[in-house]
Amino acid sequence: MTISVDEKNIPLVEFFESLGYSAYSNNGLRVINRYVDFENEIDSLYNGAGLRNISHHGIIELKGKDGLDLLHRISTNSIKDLPKEGIRKTIFTSEKGRIIGYGTLLNFEDYQLFVCPRPLKQKVMSWIRKYVIADDVEVNDANLKYNLLELTGPQADSFSTLICGNVVNDVPENTFKIIHTDNTLFFLAKISAERNLKKFWFLADLDNTKRLINYMLDHKGPFNFNLVGEEAYNTYRIEQGIPDAPNELNDDFNPHEADLIQYVNFTKGCYIGQEVIARLQTYDKVQKKLTGIIFNDAVDVNEKYNLFDSKDMEIGKVTSLVYSQKRNQFIGLAYIRNSYLEVGTILKAKNSSSKTIEAEVYPLPFLK
Repeated sequence: MTISVDEKNIPLVEFFESLGYSAYSNNGLRVINRYVDFENEIDSLYNGAGLRNISHHGIIELKGKDGLDLLHRISTNSIKDLPKEGIRKTIFTSEKGRIIGYGTLLNFEDYQLFVCPRPLKQKVMSWIRKYVIADDVEVNDANLKYNLLELTGPQADSFSTLICGNVVNDVPENTFKIIHTDNTLFFLAKISAERNLKKFWFLADLDNTKRLINYMLDHKGPFNFNLVGEEAYNTYRIEQGIPDAPNELNDDFNPHEADLIQYVNFTKGCYIGQEVIARLQTYDKVQKKLTGIIFNDAVDVNEKYNLFDSKDMEIGKVTSLVYSQKRNQFIGLAYIRNSYLEVGTILKAKNSSSKTIEAEVYPLPFLK
């Protein structure tokens, strides 16, 4: 019998429930919305160290000697020179230069793991398999094998040293290393994150993941450490202007528009979508960009809003919405035409019922 990814994630969620936390179903997947309380969780992300269970992200395994060469040919970044224990982000784009998938590649030498937003996983797997012709590459769903934790926040570096020892200092950024500490075995990855921060990934099987979580909870000491649920992280990522799938990362948009152009290598040569992306860069033809938007009245975060100018011409759309307690207002991420990107530009946001709310263009991130 084939076990679904949703079923696979239940044991770790059940472990959290055994610790007293409540899970809920989100698109068929059980996740934890809040562990402690919203205020403490988001405070750990901004001022301490917040630990998220991201095992529900897509984890794809590539086996075979041609894995790196294949990914180099079909994705935007330079991959073929990625060293053992190296980490690199890359994007899969369509022939029109639109985003098919985006994620982080970890090179274990004999195989590679590609971690991407869960909504993109099946599309990425199909996309890679489509271009396996005579290559020695096998593409597998690896969510059955691994659990993945993410540690974020300004205290993440020091807290990781507390948990793993001084070996953390010997792990260069964008690399990973196997760690064996206190009868717990796992891979520690140090990854460059958005807004010039670092984040750490802990990759392990279920038993080692549970031991690691218990160890962190028992040894947090003076650190501002908390488990972080989906609600607090979603607010944090919008406040920080971090795009996610399927809202901002989908085949309606290209890497230029999504502000992911740093993961496009313009000297490596051909890849799928290369001509379109290069042309947009060379001739400055990008027509819209991802930016911030603030609302001057309450909005329904479950509604979809399109953006209009003073003459009622549609000039963009809101892709993510949240109420920011730190700013005491509703904020969002939006793709907006270039001629309306000037900070302070006043727009009209309309939902399906044609309710109109005044909105203002705001630079990302909302909070620094």
